[in-house]
Amino acid sequence: MNLPNKLTILRLVLIPFYIFFLMTDFFRWTSVAALIVFAAACLTDMFDGQIARRKNMVTDFGKFADPLADKILVISAMVCFVDIQVMPAWVCIIILAREFAVSGLRLVAAGQGIVLAAGWWGKFKTTSQMIMCLLMTLDIERLLGTTAQESSFVYVYNIVTIVIMYIALALTIISMVDYFYKNRGSISIK
Repeated sequence: MNLPNKLTILRLVLIPFYIFFLMTDFFRWTSVAALIVFAAACLTDMFDGQIARRKNMVTDFGKFADPLADKILVISAMVCFVDIQVMPAWVCIIILAREFAVSGLRLVAAGQGIVLAAGWWGKFKTTSQMIMCLLMTLDIERLLGTTAQESSFVYVYNIVTIVIMYIALALTIISMVDYFYKNRGSISIK
């Protein structure tokens, strides 16, 4: 197994640790531990692709597992965010629906022997979702021991997080529309 594939597997292994730290509050800095684990998982995503392309180590396993690991990481985070009430459920549902729709299109195309590559909008979508998850992971109020009403920093942090969430949501929708438009020949409605 090559290094990029090991990094992808490491990303999958980090997910339960991220969820554990995110969903527990044993100590004040638990969200920082979750943030560090999530950031490490994001770094494995960045490095596995770069190494695979630069060193010509692209494999079928990597083509399958890398985007799957990304989806599992982000979806796990978002489901937890809904549970701890830092993300509205409807935002999570829209993003999940997009992932199912695009995965379905990929399956239909694969059945026809067509491989659908991710486009730039999809890369922007993934990056914005990961930034959103990083911001939502950090429980800034508990960490600083203050609320948005008491601290302008916490207030601005919360506003920036909400703005990034809506940017991620918009890029999610745009990337889905772009993906279906560019690959409309792969689907036929009879």
